[in-house]
Amino acid sequence: MKNITSLFLISSLAITNACTTMKTSENTATEIPAPDASLSSNPFMKKSSLQYQAPEFDKIKDEHFKPAFDYGMKVQMAEVEKIANNSAAPTFENTILALENSGEVLKRAQLVFYNLTGSNTNPELQKLEEEYAPIFSALSDKILLNEKLYNRIKAIKTADLGSEEKRVLELYTTNFEIAGANLSAENKTKVKKINEELATLSTQFSSKLLDARKNGALLITDVKELDGLSPDEIAAAAADAKSAGQTGYLLPLQNTTQQPLLQNLKNRATREKLFKASWYRAEKGNGDDTRSILERQAKLRMEKGQLMGKKSFAEWKLQDQMAKNPENAMNLLARLATPAVETAKRESDEIQKLIDKQKGGFKVEPWDWNFYAEQVRKEKYDLDENQIKPYFEVRTVLEKGVFFAAEKFYGITFKERNDLPVYHPDVKAYEVFDRDGKSLAIYYLDFYTRNNKNGGAWMSNFVEQSHLLDQKPVIVNVFNFQKPAEGKPSLISYDDVTTMFHEFGHTLHGLFADQKYISISGTNVPRDFVEFPSQINEFFALEPSVLKNYALHYQTKQPMPQALVDKIKKAGTFNQGYSTTELVSAATIDMNWHSVTDASQFKPTLEFEKDVLAKYGFNLKEVPPRYHSPYFAHIWGGGYSAGYYAYMWSDMLNSDAWDWITANGGMTRENGDRFRKYILSVGNSMDLNEAFKNFTGRNPDLKPLLKDKGFISENSGKVKMDVAAKSVKQQNSKKK
Repeated sequence: MKNITSLFLISSLAITNACTTMKTSENTATEIPAPDASLSSNPFMKKSSLQYQAPEFDKIKDEHFKPAFDYGMKVQMAEVEKIANNSAAPTFENTILALENSGEVLKRAQLVFYNLTGSNTNPELQKLEEEYAPIFSALSDKILLNEKLYNRIKAIKTADLGSEEKRVLELYTTNFEIAGANLSAENKTKVKKINEELATLSTQFSSKLLDARKNGALLITDVKELDGLSPDEIAAAAADAKSAGQTGYLLPLQNTTQQPLLQNLKNRATREKLFKASWYRAEKGNGDDTRSILERQAKLRMEKGQLMGKKSFAEWKLQDQMAKNPENAMNLLARLATPAVETAKRESDEIQKLIDKQKGGFKVEPWDWNFYAEQVRKEKYDLDENQIKPYFEVRTVLEKGVFFAAEKFYGITFKERNDLPVYHPDVKAYEVFDRDGKSLAIYYLDFYTRNNKNGGAWMSNFVEQSHLLDQKPVIVNVFNFQKPAEGKPSLISYDDVTTMFHEFGHTLHGLFADQKYISISGTNVPRDFVEFPSQINEFFALEPSVLKNYALHYQTKQPMPQALVDKIKKAGTFNQGYSTTELVSAATIDMNWHSVTDASQFKPTLEFEKDVLAKYGFNLKEVPPRYHSPYFAHIWGGGYSAGYYAYMWSDMLNSDAWDWITANGGMTRENGDRFRKYILSVGNSMDLNEAFKNFTGRNPDLKPLLKDKGFISENSGKVKMDVAAKSVKQQNSKKK
């Protein structure tokens, strides 16, 4: 996932390096508020002295954020007012460029702050996040709804502008109008009020959900109930319980509905307890219950969309995306849903036959699926996850797999940097070098789950690339792998392996950014494009030359036997009905929450979700959505509202582009350079539908994705009645 920094930072306005005084030839200088003495030691008041302005984590303390925010906002507004009130004729330089160059202190503090609140938060940061959510929202509105500023932007002549400048101007205009700059004064006031409340609610949702995840962890007192887990997994559970001040074995929750340990737990009662701990975590009627918050968010978003002149929030939200409108997004979901559900039904029948064969005496339930699906996989493909894990030690996968593939395809290399300060002892830092040997970026990794870390995996920037500002990217990937007990190897599943390749795909998108302006640099692209570079990078996990380099047994250092590799490949489309159904059903829930056109259509959370699933044919109770509404962090606490479909849209681009790559020589430097040129390095500097067409020579086609999932045969467009193994890449969808 590409982490979408919240509030003002999600607009196209880049609040970056500013001078202390701004001047034009027509106007006298406008003085920028000077920092008082109390700010003299605040690390956010000046650029970091570290390479590429990497954050000085050894100097940054929680108490530095609030004064940096307050001062940074004063400076930001002084700069914006100067631009808006300039008496000179509007030009790109005195308006757009001036906005690009504004807000240095605030941007620097916000980028670090929002990365920490996601990956290493604490009560003080949580309180600060909630306090400033409406304040930052109001700041964003003051800028985006500033009539003088909007009129200046509209008046800029384009005749002498370069292509990148024209694109930036176009996006500024669009973003101001999407924000409501052309609304009446009365409606602007209403939008501002809604935005402030939504910002507060989003932060409250995230805070409650973090507590729900932490408090929802399942405590087991009898080790016999953990039968099926490895000794290392049991030791880790014991360590987690001890860290939490409890006696026994603590099974922490991940952010998804299904939990990884369900695959191995033999005790059905324990599986049921763990699944229900996950499913009900945020709907217990206690302080962690998120339902009233999300219901209020949904209503406010509908009101906002309608104030903007659209029928729904989704229609308003998608107008600058590749899909353009909710109908196109839902059409894609529908085309995937039908074969996915049909395939899931056949998979369910297989699982039930196995349960009956074992004289289980029960019908398959959600908490049974992964446990028995793993047995079906072993039976059909003779593939045991426990056979695979010893070949996937986390640092080896990173350095000999992820990094190796990037060097082979793009020519970049990596060097560990132990001299750079980090925000947690588990975090590692690397310097990245380009194909010509020149230093390109700084890259951080945060591997292990913590009870103060949001669930999932993501990529974020600490510093964004810009030729204008002479900035190179500083990027972090955050994961939630289970930390091994002291002295034990960090072994991960194949799903975790593909998660690493996925998130590094986002990193590549940021590393290869090649724009003058931050607002269109790197991953600052439409939501339904941003997952494309990450998902296509997953293909390299099983590319033969890459796999043999990193799939090494952690004890013997011997490569994975070819017989085991073949089993993984043959199992490639196994369980695709399930994994696709849980993703598409979650995206359908999201789109329906945000497609409401009248308040009377809303119902209590659980009833609304149940009706949506029934309406669209998601009637398999054993296949729940990947995210249940009360813990759907992507849409209530993140930037994916009316946008979860983007994973599937990007998947369509991803399969079609890989189809082109394999048809044109595969993993060659020539193809890598081409993908970098036409996809990874263009940022949002052009229409991305055209960018895709420039790479493949065609518009995106859904058929390669349906083939990769095993839903249609190689040579026909018909849905198959059995699931044949063709590709392994979709197996990773659990990361989303």
